[in-house]
Amino acid sequence: MIQIHHPKPQNLPELALLFDTYRIFYGQKSDVDSAYLFLKERMKKKESEIFIASIEKKIAGFVQLYPIFTSVGMKRLWLLNDLYVDETMRGKGIAKKLIERCKVLAHKTNAKGLFLQTQNTNQKAQELYTKMGFSKDTDFSDYYWNREDDAITKATES
Repeated sequence: MIQIHHPKPQNLPELALLFDTYRIFYGQKSDVDSAYLFLKERMKKKESEIFIASIEKKIAGFVQLYPIFTSVGMKRLWLLNDLYVDETMRGKGIAKKLIERCKVLAHKTNAKGLFLQTQNTNQKAQELYTKMGFSKDTDFSDYYWNREDDAITKATES
């Protein structure tokens, strides 16, 4: 049976391992210690909402959301930033249960909704999000500025 709940401090070591695997999936180097500290800080400062999916007391997946706001809609939005299910646990409906829990959070906090991004090549995720009621935004384009790649930043930090 899949149980969805907030992680407790004793879940952090196992969650950090899964979070590290998630980051590796997105091309980052393994760094379990930093993953642990990152998650611990988010929990301690209450800067994000994290839910874990457990099966028989083993963490099978997680989702992490950050609060953002829509000025036009004058409400909170939740950025569904991280969603990952252990490869050995896929196909059991875990991601669906995690997303359903995110929707409950949006209702409880009177948020306008959930916002997420996924890679254009991640067809499985896109299919799931569509099945879960998400709509693909065709009106707006995403842009990203990376301070670490900026010439001004490089010059001032030298």
